[in-house]
Amino acid sequence: MHHVDTEHTEHTESRDNHPSRRGFLALAAAGGAAAALGGLPAFTASAAPVRPTSSPLLSAAAAARNQLWWQAPGSANSMIRQGLPVGNGRLGALAGNDPAAELLTISDATLWTGGRNDTLQSDGQFPYGRDDFGSLTLLAELTVTIDGHDLGSVDNYRRSLDLAQGLVSASYDLSGVTYQRQIFASRPDDVIVLHFSQQGGGTYTGTVTLAGTHGETTTADSAGRCASFGACLPNGLKYGAAVTARSSSGTVAVDGTSISFRGCMDLTVVVSGGSDYAPDAAAGFRDPSMDPERLARTKVAAAAGHSATTLLHTHVADFRPVFEQLDIDLGTSSAAQRRLDTWQRVQARYRDDVPDPELEAAYLQFGRYLMISGSRGTLPMGLQGPWLDGNDPDWMGDYHTDINVQMNYWMADRAGLSGCFDAFADYCLAQLPSWTDITQRLFNSPANRYRNSSGKLAGWTVAISTNPYGGGGWWWHPAGNAWLCQSLFEHYEYTQDRAYLQKIYPLVKGAVEFWEARLVTTTVTDASGASREVLIADSDWSPEQGPLDAKGITYAQELVWNLFGNYHTATQVLGKDTSYSATIDGLRRRLYLPVVSPRTGWLEEWMSPDNLGETTHRHLSPLIGLFPGDRIRPDDSTPKDILAGATALLTARGMNSYGWSNAWRSLCWARLKNAEKAYQLVVNNLKPSVNGGNGTAPNLFDIMDMGQGRGIFQIDANFGTPSAIIEMLVYSRPGHVELLPALPSAWAASGSVSGVGVRGGFVAGLKWKNGKVTQVTLKSVGGRDTTVVSGGTSRKISLKPGESVTLGTFG
Repeated sequence: MHHVDTEHTEHTESRDNHPSRRGFLALAAAGGAAAALGGLPAFTASAAPVRPTSSPLLSAAAAARNQLWWQAPGSANSMIRQGLPVGNGRLGALAGNDPAAELLTISDATLWTGGRNDTLQSDGQFPYGRDDFGSLTLLAELTVTIDGHDLGSVDNYRRSLDLAQGLVSASYDLSGVTYQRQIFASRPDDVIVLHFSQQGGGTYTGTVTLAGTHGETTTADSAGRCASFGACLPNGLKYGAAVTARSSSGTVAVDGTSISFRGCMDLTVVVSGGSDYAPDAAAGFRDPSMDPERLARTKVAAAAGHSATTLLHTHVADFRPVFEQLDIDLGTSSAAQRRLDTWQRVQARYRDDVPDPELEAAYLQFGRYLMISGSRGTLPMGLQGPWLDGNDPDWMGDYHTDINVQMNYWMADRAGLSGCFDAFADYCLAQLPSWTDITQRLFNSPANRYRNSSGKLAGWTVAISTNPYGGGGWWWHPAGNAWLCQSLFEHYEYTQDRAYLQKIYPLVKGAVEFWEARLVTTTVTDASGASREVLIADSDWSPEQGPLDAKGITYAQELVWNLFGNYHTATQVLGKDTSYSATIDGLRRRLYLPVVSPRTGWLEEWMSPDNLGETTHRHLSPLIGLFPGDRIRPDDSTPKDILAGATALLTARGMNSYGWSNAWRSLCWARLKNAEKAYQLVVNNLKPSVNGGNGTAPNLFDIMDMGQGRGIFQIDANFGTPSAIIEMLVYSRPGHVELLPALPSAWAASGSVSGVGVRGGFVAGLKWKNGKVTQVTLKSVGGRDTTVVSGGTSRKISLKPGESVTLGTFG
């Protein structure tokens, strides 16, 4: 990902509160082919929400622990840097919180232009534009203007983002009255709610406007209850949105294209919308029965029939248990740090170079908040998730398969959000028929520089960029299938869910079949002069640098080695295809694996002792066996020269890059147990972005420097950096858990974490003091046996699913 030529400058729920896999599969069977392949349609009629019978709200003191806050509203001209995000897993919005003009830029994860894009250009690339490949676009802009509430006239302004309850709030004083607003995106009601209230006898007068961003016309419904629009993109995708408002006092009236309100002591605005996208390739990724505008009207009317308090409680009862699956304490910040607002703290952390452990923990929780808000029951998150400020996101907001979409989901299982991974898995399943068809028709085309030189072809693969319609953009990415399957299989390692493994098995087997046909034989000579025949990947490009055509790139070799190993495990668990699995085992034994260059001392990225690319390149393609793979690790399983070569290459790559790249570097250093370097890269990502520079925006979105003062939002660092924090505290692979493998001095005094996913089917929690583990709890979610290691001491643990054990001090 993240190519930097001028034309393609490149650049991320708790299972206890999510339907079980078995329950989901039963639902899928009842729902037909689309459901069985990749989940239910995103925007659809839903059952009436379960309303809580008591308040699920946290006390003010408890909520403050996971609350970010600012002393100024966001600018309408800088929403991507200053707008606060809300989302219900499908709808996403950025809120500006200006007292006189509340602005929401609203996106729907399925509102994509473009299409299947199944042709190759003469240069072998897939077309990659907003009309052919397509782009994620805005659904609508919602504006609530309030007369007489100009920012310059108010006092004590404050806005906040409550991470634990999924709630944006703002308050200010005007003429002796305290005005308050709350904004949240409810998954149970499938709407976004804005509630305006006050203390002191004040009123609201103004206008609610819902505007499309593609030239749509907003009109009132015949009963005068809501304003809405419906339209169709050039690709045939139907979409619509609707808004309504209510008040217990004053007057509210729908006036054609807007809603007016006057003399209201309170006001509740409800908005919803979506498209007729469906995850079904056979139906052209459309639900022909869908009328999005009508459904949007139905949903806002249904929600508006309940009080704002009921809607809030319903939302929090859904959101809060998911968020609370993981808790983290990295230490106590100073009183002076606590007095600062969130943006001031980010600036102070960089300026003073003093650890702020509560801010660093909050950054992790912010990433989890984004995951819960952006990845439940719909398409997965691409380059920006569902948060846009216009219709032209860089790289179309797509799914890059050479790091972005994978990094987005590294965090899900690690951070107690296994249910949020479903969106990624279901996307791959829904796309598989198209990916297979396009691979079979186009991969061996003479136009494709990466075609199989043998002329053989089987299975499926993808392009570097993918969209929701089975289409690809830019170059073919042969090893992309293996990396997608690595992420998919790792989810099984965390959950030990056999039904899930059965579901993804066609994806894994199809990728294996592709590579069985693609590998070619060559002869290599080792240092002693002995020769042997090995299998290597056909011509490819090491993302995203060096020669465009090179055989046996380390990136592909590592991924295929891992793919074949995972396939072996899958066949053993499922008890199928044992004969074919044995064939693939034989191929795996013959795979060439990288060596250390005698010239550079680095692990080779190409089958060459020379470095053929940029030393400090943003991608860590040759280190994929270190992370996310773990074939290379600092123990006796890895030859010392390979470990030294990987460490030397990582060192050469440097410590300052784009946010997503820093996150990957941090994860690699955590795997090497270098705590201080891993921590420094986390800190580097908390650097405040100035004039479009790399770093963190005021709203904590990660900004990537595109040069000439232009910085863009890319969400993968917001997920990759929290993944690194967790990896510093807990490392796992099936059968092995290591506690505090890379604990930096900044967090060593005392801390705790609970709800961490562990490969092998466990969830871990631990406490530490003075750098030593004082307590660890391990719960089985499907695993049975593992070894827990800390401080040179190891203990073997055997549990039945559902059982847990708590151990005391290690070492």
